[in-house]
Amino acid sequence: MKQYETYMKECFELALKGQGSTSPNPMVGCIVLNSRGEVISKGFHAKCGGNHAERDALLKIDKNSAKEGTLIVNLEPCSHYGKTPPCADLIIEYGIKKVVIAMRDVNPIVAGNGIKKLKDAGIEVVEGVLEKEAEKLNEVFITNMKEERTFVALKTASTLDGKVATSTGSSKWITSSGAREEARRLRTLYDAILTSSSTIIADNPTMEHKNKIILDRELKTDFENANIYKSGNIYVFYDKNLPQPKNTGRISFIPCPVMNERLDIKFILKKLYENKIMSVFAEAGGTLNGAMINYADKIYHFIAPKIIADNSAKSAFDGKNIYDINDSLNFRFDEMKVFSPDILLTYYPIRKI
Repeated sequence: MKQYETYMKECFELALKGQGSTSPNPMVGCIVLNSRGEVISKGFHAKCGGNHAERDALLKIDKNSAKEGTLIVNLEPCSHYGKTPPCADLIIEYGIKKVVIAMRDVNPIVAGNGIKKLKDAGIEVVEGVLEKEAEKLNEVFITNMKEERTFVALKTASTLDGKVATSTGSSKWITSSGAREEARRLRTLYDAILTSSSTIIADNPTMEHKNKIILDRELKTDFENANIYKSGNIYVFYDKNLPQPKNTGRISFIPCPVMNERLDIKFILKKLYENKIMSVFAEAGGTLNGAMINYADKIYHFIAPKIIADNSAKSAFDGKNIYDINDSLNFRFDEMKVFSPDILLTYYPIRKI
């Protein structure tokens, strides 16, 4: 299996070319070797509805060149008809003798059926090449398929002492332009962005994205003039006890239960999944961060080398009253990047309370 790891890493790089465009499908890259072990084609899944990676790679070459060759792909080839025909059938048609796979498809429609179809046709299948890396690449897709829910990424930016603003609300800018540019890039990787009415009122952000989720319990934001409402498809969640506003073009108003004077996050995420929002990128202040943290699958935390040193300054995560350190929420650091002078820590929850 070791000899295929270099090719599989390249499959990951190819797959990332479709990042932000394949949802609700996974990101997939593919490499085809001829019978002499030479690379003769590469492909990737560019967007939902387009050719899958295997089909993209194979249709670029003639069948004779691929005969008795090897196909390397980071996800099990599909075995069913969807928006495109089964990739497993095309692989068999091209006379491929070996297929190398990083991970099995977690979609129950496939889930081993593609591998079975290949093996039944006499094709050797090698599984598990860089499987953990493949799972991380498609963490959103795996969450969608296995747990039938929206994947939640949470982004915050704080000082070294964990503050997102001074006691007067001053926060522009905690981080550098390079860090803010990276935050804008991260938004594009997810199906929608999510923020709060407090953030809109305090900062009047634009937050460019095709889908925007606004939590506005009291319907107090300016739907006519606030920057965030000027583009994109917008879902506004509000207290179900208020009179329902009329949906207006791009803005859809969704009544939501309220718990402890806050909108019910669990209800909101259920509604997003029903609306085929497979992933959401939450950007807000400490109050919403505190409410969302139990539902977060991944956290992007920008940290600036600054200290406010004021107990009344606003914290990155509010709302928890934990008195015993053993009751803390626990996380696993995954990656650290530098956007000088700031850093970006990416981490995952170990457990959720």
